[in-house]
Amino acid sequence: MPHLDLDQLTKTYDGNLAVDRLCLPVEKGECIALLGPSGCGKTTTLRMVAGFITPDSGHIRLDGRAIERDPPHKRKIGMVFQAYALFPHLSAAGNVAFGLEMQGVTRAERDRRVADALAMVGLAGMAERYPAQLSGGQQQRVALARALVIEPDLLLLDEPLSNLDATLRGEMRAEIARLRARIPITTLFVTHDQGEAMALADRIAVLDRGKLIECADPRSLSEQPTRLFTAQFLGERSVLPGRLENGFFDAGHGIRLAPGPGAPERPSHLVLRAARLGLAPAGSTPATPFAAAGTIAEAAWLGDSISYEVSVGGLLLRVIRPTTEPAFVPGQPVMVTGGPEALSWLDDFAAV
Repeated sequence: MPHLDLDQLTKTYDGNLAVDRLCLPVEKGECIALLGPSGCGKTTTLRMVAGFITPDSGHIRLDGRAIERDPPHKRKIGMVFQAYALFPHLSAAGNVAFGLEMQGVTRAERDRRVADALAMVGLAGMAERYPAQLSGGQQQRVALARALVIEPDLLLLDEPLSNLDATLRGEMRAEIARLRARIPITTLFVTHDQGEAMALADRIAVLDRGKLIECADPRSLSEQPTRLFTAQFLGERSVLPGRLENGFFDAGHGIRLAPGPGAPERPSHLVLRAARLGLAPAGSTPATPFAAAGTIAEAAWLGDSISYEVSVGGLLLRVIRPTTEPAFVPGQPVMVTGGPEALSWLDDFAAV
């Protein structure tokens, strides 16, 4: 039995399906990221689990018990909101203690647990500071401590790092990962940041228009997605439709190659991962499964890497290479190369 089980969960607004018969089992201690474009239903799903929205149909089971009709305070769920939702008139300790007060925990026990929670998130010396006296990252830590101090059965995170700058996002992402290693609590979190999902989640549930498209561990989704939407949505890659003819996959634009080991019997698309493709001078004869002559259309410096757009027979392919390699310039003819690690295949004809 899964620790959390979303069973045929459905929610409609004004005749439009926000969440469409979502089924998602979550094992105890597992961290699941809900990932997808805006309006895909991920936040609605999280709020139904939290108890802020009532589903039209379906069930939310926690340890086998249906909770979809329980009020939020009866669910023993900790939640960290996107905007933190701290009480401005309460100190950090007061904010963390609030849920314990609602539970009727004694003063002595409350003080002990609040001190432990603040220490756990690295705020032991800031208990008496108010939210306005704390940085964004510190406010996020207070919100996390408040969610964990009640010792919840389930932790919900709603875009937990979206209000932080890039440096703080990296620090808080590492902090959450360390906390989850110490406290393996079942976690469901919403994010629009693919890197965040890849770094924190045991599995990623990809949603689109209220439907669960695919759910798998980060590496499987990145290396071998099984659905066209996932391949197009995740990461930097080119997804080329084509058809199999006489044992070769023909994607047009002069791109024709034999499907490699592990390819489906009738592939519908070739997926080229930008960071795994290579570039070689024009006229090279690389011994790689994928090789196509093209011309550099654009080159953008990204700090430690260069992102290229390469025109191959009028088709633009994305290639990302480290700055330690010799750079190519727009207008320069090149060969785009790709070993087996750069290629994957789909047979998602339903989406064609």
